[in-house]
Amino acid sequence: MLKEKRNALPDFINYPFAKHGLDVSREAREKFNRYSELLLKWQNTINLISDTTLEDMAERHFLDSAQLIKYIPNKEIKLVDMGSGAGFPGLVLAILGVSEVHLIESDVRKATFLREVSRETNTKVTVHDDRVEDTSIADIDLITARALAPLRDLLTMAEKLSSSGHKFSCLFMKGEKTDEELEKAQKRWGFTVETHQSITDDTGKILNINNLIQK
Repeated sequence: MLKEKRNALPDFINYPFAKHGLDVSREAREKFNRYSELLLKWQNTINLISDTTLEDMAERHFLDSAQLIKYIPNKEIKLVDMGSGAGFPGLVLAILGVSEVHLIESDVRKATFLREVSRETNTKVTVHDDRVEDTSIADIDLITARALAPLRDLLTMAEKLSSSGHKFSCLFMKGEKTDEELEKAQKRWGFTVETHQSITDDTGKILNINNLIQK
């Protein structure tokens, strides 16, 4: 099994990010290589990602997360990633140059993994090993989440998380039930939304949400 996992290591130096409209520096590619090595090492003891996605982690996790950078025109922001897990998408976005990134992960073992990747790749992030509901961060500009909760609940978490009243945006990665989740969320929340097609999943959508108000 370990041999199979080693064979699953992607080669990010030669990965075709440009084909997907992403400009990824050699430094970032080298960091992705180290990140993936650590992920496979830790996967032996902690379920960071599904084993079924190991062979295709470059696209299923790294590219999937990296595509969000297209919707972050200004990287000099404070970004908070809710329920970071193995660091997707927040840690990937930090490697791609977002200036201040906070990762919220309540599982202490996963939080420890995130800190090791941060250290080993020389990528500055702040890891909060607590529940999103129990975390408060001032002056957030952007909140991200991937496969964490239904949209209605994500918006509740986001509104509570940004306790200072600072205006923020959200980039949430959703799946085939996006329309249903939007309909349910709009019963409780008012917001504007731009919907973008995921480049890694035909049923995947990226929701860019602004002007959130509770009804």
